[in-house]
Amino acid sequence: MELGYHVPIFDIDGGTTAIAGELARVGAAAEASGATWLSFMDHFFQIEPTGLPAESNMLEGYTSLAFMAAHTSAIELGLLVTGVTYRHPGLLAKTVTTVDVLSGGRAWLGIGAAWFEREHVGLGVPYPPVAERFERLEETLQICAQMWDPENNGPYEGKHYQLAETLCSPQPINRPKVMIGGSGERKTLRLVAQYGDACNLFGSPEEVAHKLEVLRRHCDTVGRDVADIRVTILVHDPRPAPGATDEFVRAMAEYAKVGVQTAIVMPPGGSPAAWIDGIAPVVRQLAELG
Repeated sequence: MELGYHVPIFDIDGGTTAIAGELARVGAAAEASGATWLSFMDHFFQIEPTGLPAESNMLEGYTSLAFMAAHTSAIELGLLVTGVTYRHPGLLAKTVTTVDVLSGGRAWLGIGAAWFEREHVGLGVPYPPVAERFERLEETLQICAQMWDPENNGPYEGKHYQLAETLCSPQPINRPKVMIGGSGERKTLRLVAQYGDACNLFGSPEEVAHKLEVLRRHCDTVGRDVADIRVTILVHDPRPAPGATDEFVRAMAEYAKVGVQTAIVMPPGGSPAAWIDGIAPVVRQLAELG
């Protein structure tokens, strides 16, 4: 099992002027630990699940990834996950391509149907009903695939999006892999089977095992090998504590048994780079799980 880091909190010791330096240290610490994934959220207000109010610090995701591209050299970079409502698909594909080129081919497209209504209303972003958001999500996945096909610069005609040209130059160094967030059995996991290179799930090991069985059935329907899809989880509890990782490793062992390949943990605010340094030994422990 591999380890990834997801950084959702930007309330940093030293205040706003300390954020950039601390994030640079986060990148260095994440790579030194041997982790394979580094991500931010795609939000403009802070979200309640972090335990912080909306007024807390939040940075725009793709600008932050570009900054991290300049302060890392090997770790994969993505957002967990882009809300499909926030950017026109053609512009989104170009943005992810730019991160890929500037990072030397390390960008992922993490994407989902979006959910934070307050953020949309607050910033004046249209927030269509959930069924429409999923329609837009599928069209966006199709558009990105066409944008990243150097042999197809032609039009795209969808229900919600129409592009006269899907021109994207330069092309990505490595075609960005697609991680689809969420675990809805009827829509989300079907999209994972059809378009995804990875999924991001949550829940108990038993719940994740059930979701993976649903995913396998969707893969059978579209003629795809489920083994081609990377399985990740975003770990909320237990968060590994520096110097006391045994409980965390035991918990992750149960996920490894059901097929999870990457556990993504969230550093706290304050001094996240120091926290990453403190839990770095867990990377080796997880690797031993297979």
